[in-house]
Amino acid sequence: MGEFKVHRVRFFNYVPPGIRCVAYNNQSNRLAVSRTDGTVEIYNLSANYFQEKFFPGHESRSTEALCWAEGQRLFSAGLNGEILEYDLQTLNIKYALDASGGPIWSLAASPSGSQLLVGCEDGSVKLFEVTPDKIQFARNFDRQKSRILSLSWHPAGTHIAAGSIDYISVFDVKSGSTLRKMIVDRQHLGMTKSKCIVWGVAFLSDGTVISVDSVGKVQLWDSATGTLVKSHLIANADVQSIAVADQEDSFVVGTAEGTVFHFQLVSVTSNSSEKQWVRTKPFQHHTHDVRTVAHSPTALISGGTDTHLVIRPLMEKVEVKNYDAALRKITFPHRRLVSCSKRRQLLLFQFAHHLELWRLGSTAATGKNGDTLPLSKNADHLLHLKTKGPENIICSCISPCGSWIAYSTASRFFLYRLKYVRDNISLQRVSKMPAFLRSALHILFSEDSTKLFVASNQGSLHIIQLLEGSFKHLHSFQPQSGTVEAMCLLAVSPDGNWLAASGTSAGVHVYNLNHLKLHCTVPAYSFPVTALAIAPNTNNLVIAHSDQQVFEFSIPDKQYTEWSRTVQKQGFHQLWLQRDTPITHISFHPKRPMHILLHDAYMFCIIDKSLPLPNDKAVLYNPLPPKDESDVFLRRTTHAFKISKIYKPLLFMDLLDERTLVAVERPLDDIIAQLPPPIKKKKFGT
Repeated sequence: MGEFKVHRVRFFNYVPPGIRCVAYNNQSNRLAVSRTDGTVEIYNLSANYFQEKFFPGHESRSTEALCWAEGQRLFSAGLNGEILEYDLQTLNIKYALDASGGPIWSLAASPSGSQLLVGCEDGSVKLFEVTPDKIQFARNFDRQKSRILSLSWHPAGTHIAAGSIDYISVFDVKSGSTLRKMIVDRQHLGMTKSKCIVWGVAFLSDGTVISVDSVGKVQLWDSATGTLVKSHLIANADVQSIAVADQEDSFVVGTAEGTVFHFQLVSVTSNSSEKQWVRTKPFQHHTHDVRTVAHSPTALISGGTDTHLVIRPLMEKVEVKNYDAALRKITFPHRRLVSCSKRRQLLLFQFAHHLELWRLGSTAATGKNGDTLPLSKNADHLLHLKTKGPENIICSCISPCGSWIAYSTASRFFLYRLKYVRDNISLQRVSKMPAFLRSALHILFSEDSTKLFVASNQGSLHIIQLLEGSFKHLHSFQPQSGTVEAMCLLAVSPDGNWLAASGTSAGVHVYNLNHLKLHCTVPAYSFPVTALAIAPNTNNLVIAHSDQQVFEFSIPDKQYTEWSRTVQKQGFHQLWLQRDTPITHISFHPKRPMHILLHDAYMFCIIDKSLPLPNDKAVLYNPLPPKDESDVFLRRTTHAFKISKIYKPLLFMDLLDERTLVAVERPLDDIIAQLPPPIKKKKFGT
């Protein structure tokens, strides 16, 4: 693989937003994750933990709570005082309802999913009925003296527990009246704090209420008598979150020190039927506050300020000891934030509220394999394009010729014409873009930069012809009758004849751009698509799925290619299938039609279709550099997979020309350096 010059780019100053709350749905095995900028992401845990959907953030939305209700419906609430419901088909917000109680701190769905509770700043607890179309206010419970920071239903749906400042309230759901108040202790290591914030509560079937608070305690209460049963001091800082397993035999808590503690219900003695809660395992997978936790049947899930979503499998609950039993850390979005103009060697970086355009540096030096070459000209920051309004950018793209930039928010679509005069750049906005282009989920330019393809959240695909400083709407492909499915990924053939589109489910549709009609649909596959691209000359469509399978489909023949059938017959190498980050980009070498180039966050791979596939006994990765020319030749001809793990974490990689690659990396240390400092913990000897 020493035949490429590589532009190693590390000036994409991207910092993922921190994680504020998570909600696990046991029925669909999906996880909703809310971030500090208001973005909500949906992860399909059954599809190799793939981020299959996302809702863009908004400056005015600070999401404090998430929950799933009846019929796989997702709700959130935040400090703007509104309850939101999300449309999981079209990936937009169905409606926003003001709860009329000030900022909302907590939200919980009843065990049946037919009712919602919200806890507000003014001390009110409000009950809403979940109707087929919306939610409807039912009644208020007895108002408390301070804000309601946490809520939990009794599994029978008859009582609720509410955590406030300095006390926990138990309510009767039928009457809405307060049955009991339990005062929490402000003492911490002999010192009395000014207040104790109850950050989380959990109501168990036997009437036990578990609370976590700002003095570092996990406490168990008897809700019938209002008495403290057991107290565990586990941290010198806040314990901020709690989640209980469905079987109520274990629970997990997260602390401001970055530690996650696992508690289990175990027998007091080997022959005893009496059980007690015991702290069994501490996990230190975070550097900063653990703001939220969830408990799936087989794993502990946590997230916080350090931006990592951590999934820690419980080994005793995992039946097969395979890669599903491995710890996973998800840091970067499973979609592209970088686009490239090969002709002008430009990179467009997407942030939440602005775009940056950079010109790559260059070198006149030469060297041998592995050498770092000095730059004769540094990279130039050409453009900083800030969005107007509070909405986050959903997607963006720069044309291959570098003369057009397009991006979309939830309510507007923007198209700009760029002109270059020596080292100066001028920007002209194209006005009166049609309203149907807004909320685009993917934008793509044709290879000759004359057409713009826009994937809508309503399932339609729009084709725009680009003129000098203006545009013309050519055609729109409408979704199949009876379906409204957001289109998330697009690929256009280099000759401009074919367009492939993938939705939020696993289907891929191919359209004929000459006759403007649907050409064929790729046979359905059970895992979502993570990347797709159409090869030059052959017009073979290469599709990567979240389970790490790669298919090659011949568009002219409307069937899988012979190579793809061979791959499915023999199967991929075991280590290839065990990778835990999805392929996010696929491209092709212009002079080598047998090569497929693809990458995920931790590896770059060239698949040579002319060589045999590796079996499980073959060495898939070659971590050591080649010793000599014969070793290089041997590695090239051993099997089809040539993999490099030099560049990581890898946000983008593509060919600029037949001898040059560009790799955009984002080292985790650079992200951590931009986060607020963690709580300082005294270590031995310091």
